[in-house]
Amino acid sequence: MTAFTVALVLVVAAAGLLRWRRPAWYWLAFGVTLAALRVLVRYRSVMDACGLTVPPARWRLSLARATNRPIPEPRPPHIRRLRPTRTGLVLRLKLRPGQDVFDIAAASARLRHSFSMFGVTSREVRSGVVEVRMTGYDVLKRVQMPAETETRAMRVPVALREDGSVHYRDYRAIPHALTLGATESGKSVYQRNLVAGLAPLDVALVGIDCKQGVELFPLARRFSALADSPDTAAELLDALVARMADVYRLIRTQQRITVDVPDAEIAADIWDLPDELRPTPVVVLVDEVAELALYATKEEEKRRDRIITALVRLAQLGRAAGIYLEICGQRFGSELGKGITMLRAQLTGRTAHRLNDETSANMAFGDIAPDAVLAAIQIPAELRGLAIAGDASGGWHRIRAPHTSLRQAVNLCNRYADRTPDLPELAPFRPTTGTATELVPSAKAAPATA
Repeated sequence: MTAFTVALVLVVAAAGLLRWRRPAWYWLAFGVTLAALRVLVRYRSVMDACGLTVPPARWRLSLARATNRPIPEPRPPHIRRLRPTRTGLVLRLKLRPGQDVFDIAAASARLRHSFSMFGVTSREVRSGVVEVRMTGYDVLKRVQMPAETETRAMRVPVALREDGSVHYRDYRAIPHALTLGATESGKSVYQRNLVAGLAPLDVALVGIDCKQGVELFPLARRFSALADSPDTAAELLDALVARMADVYRLIRTQQRITVDVPDAEIAADIWDLPDELRPTPVVVLVDEVAELALYATKEEEKRRDRIITALVRLAQLGRAAGIYLEICGQRFGSELGKGITMLRAQLTGRTAHRLNDETSANMAFGDIAPDAVLAAIQIPAELRGLAIAGDASGGWHRIRAPHTSLRQAVNLCNRYADRTPDLPELAPFRPTTGTATELVPSAKAAPATA
């Protein structure tokens, strides 16, 4: 009996230590079994208390009265499947007649408390079927991406969602995106994860970093073109617009719209072209969009209008030509001038880290998900990397990218430097990767010697 007591104390102590230091290990070792039993045992009573049951059918009531049997109890949604995951449980429910998916979503907070889970989210899989994802611990506190993720063309994993699923950046589904974040909010780490995910793919990376290239130039070996000033950015964007026109001419000549060609083979974008003719897709990363929109003189205003016009054209027409935009910035508002709101309307994907003002949050989510605005401005300063991600469909999630140091991103870009394509239109903007020359301060000139 003494040995059993000692063993039990050791197991409890180990479980407590794991729950404190390694919540993921605790969940896989102990939590998933306890949570599954808790859900199955409490399911009917919890659903009844949350108002997620429906009265029995009339024929069952009539049959119970006719046979003098007890009146049937209200029926909760039918459990089709209970699947454990590395972060929680996935419950697949079949709704009863008269129930709606919004009933499950509205009761998420009550289900979280009743089942003693960390978080509960729901989504409709198809008509009458709802998937409820429950997380057993705070997966965003220490982000650990799964060892295996779904990879395909132009789709890269960049962060982890609060329900434990992977957040992907899918350029085929969401061609252009806006990423906002104040200083020290984690925006740069998110951008590094994006570049790290794109580095192994057959894609050309183009960067515009007006902070003299301090963010993107360390990754230069994987970039086909880089600009470190507004003047160079204007020329680079003009070259991209010219490339877009050339790609459209190629698609037009290869459309195959004669009557003897099946409709499925008609080309309308680069992904309908044969592999040997398909141009290399291009991802354009703008590190600080406000630097491109600000001006102080008439000449700078002309340059600014030229830049914004090129960005709007690429946002409106670039998808079919395989040109995708990633617009990043600390501040994004209508005070940046004409064309900014038009540009924002073309950026389907929206990601907002911690922001310094509510106006930027409204520019990010005010037109697609007003309830995400409040969530964006409530991100605490100590949780760097935490962000709200949404799209034009109105849905949004809390996400957090795993910490990737600049050295890790540089090593990854160097490893896949051989995948950097040479695009003739962008050859003048190809970054040099030789040894950096020593910078000599120009404030004071060296005294001349006799």
